[in-house]
Amino acid sequence: MLLTSFKDNSVLFKLPPEWWPSEPVMDHYRKLFADGVFLGYYRNSLLVCLTTTAITLLAAMFAGYGFSRFEFKFKSLALFSILSTQMLPVVSLLIALYTMYNKYHLLNTRAGLILALTTSCLPFSIWMIKVFFDHIPVDLEESAKIDGASRFGILFRIVLPLTKPGLLSIGIYSFILSWDDFLYSLTLINKDELRPLNAGIAIRYIGELSYDWSSIMTVCVTSIVPISLLFLFFQKYMVSGLTAGAVKG
Repeated sequence: MLLTSFKDNSVLFKLPPEWWPSEPVMDHYRKLFADGVFLGYYRNSLLVCLTTTAITLLAAMFAGYGFSRFEFKFKSLALFSILSTQMLPVVSLLIALYTMYNKYHLLNTRAGLILALTTSCLPFSIWMIKVFFDHIPVDLEESAKIDGASRFGILFRIVLPLTKPGLLSIGIYSFILSWDDFLYSLTLINKDELRPLNAGIAIRYIGELSYDWSSIMTVCVTSIVPISLLFLFFQKYMVSGLTAGAVKG
């Protein structure tokens, strides 16, 4: 994919194939970054993904802490119900979701897309962070209560710093899931100025009858940069967080 982005279309179908471009072409990248529409897609994706990640972290943190520390009726059933929503494929939800969004005027809004993505990220995030909360000794919180700390003070000053690997894992998971979304973006967003990257690539850069493969590969290479950087810098935190959550669970 990377090598193809530096080739001219005329070179792609040569026989024998030319694996390494003898004359690298940069025109595709120049044209792409001069395209304001593509940069708009990129900006939309970053905005949606960062907002979804922040909301997911906040909601999962409070929900996971509540499930871990408080006892209430039907707690196990509620946990099972939350996780069971992951068994439903996105395709099976789209018609009902589209109808509901149309009724409440959420179509073609970033808020509607963020809401859909957040509900996709939350179930696994709640379960995972709950496991981390479960293995923090309650004695720490009891000691803090005796010293006069409030419930929120205990959560933010004592509990959350101890669950940093879990929070990082949830944040990375939510960002990647949101960045990779295609079906929600394609179904719920029809305005080009609000369209995220994946749906924008499919609609604007992939033709019906012919394909500009070099340009398509250029767009794809550019689109994986955030995920690649995220994986490069936070790989050890994500692996350690997921492994710790699995072992503790």
